[in-house]
Amino acid sequence: MRPAADQWSLRVSVADIDADGPFSSFDGVERWMVVVAGEGVVLRFSDGERQLVPSDVPICFDGAAAPDCRLLNGPSRDLNLMLRGRRGAMRPVRSGIPWNEDFAVRGLFAASAGHWTGDGENCDVPAMTLLWTDHSVGRDWTFEHEEPTDITRAWWLGATA
Repeated sequence: MRPAADQWSLRVSVADIDADGPFSSFDGVERWMVVVAGEGVVLRFSDGERQLVPSDVPICFDGAAAPDCRLLNGPSRDLNLMLRGRRGAMRPVRSGIPWNEDFAVRGLFAASAGHWTGDGENCDVPAMTLLWTDHSVGRDWTFEHEEPTDITRAWWLGATA
């Protein structure tokens, strides 16, 4: 039997935000978010506003908060990691610098092309690609951007079991 659509424990998504408006509410969910394209957004929480632009580090917030979102100069695209009953992290990739946080599941989202090495394997990674594994042994992962960039264009994702 398949679980109900709302019974997930981990979601990774890329979402296009084309208009101002509220985010969906996700009770009991740890939500990570980063802007990957566009000028960015302003999120309004009950305790204040938070502006996010592509050069910012990911933020983590309670999914039940359902902030109101205002676009900065046009559409925006964001990367989301949502966890129910788990803890996790979304970290900016520093090109060529190993990442080895020990999570039950780990991934890489690359907004720009590059080369990934980890767990005794390696591969070229096209832009807008998610690599994901649930059997990583916590070894160093490395991502090298195909072209140098001044802003983060890739993020490590991790979650507990």
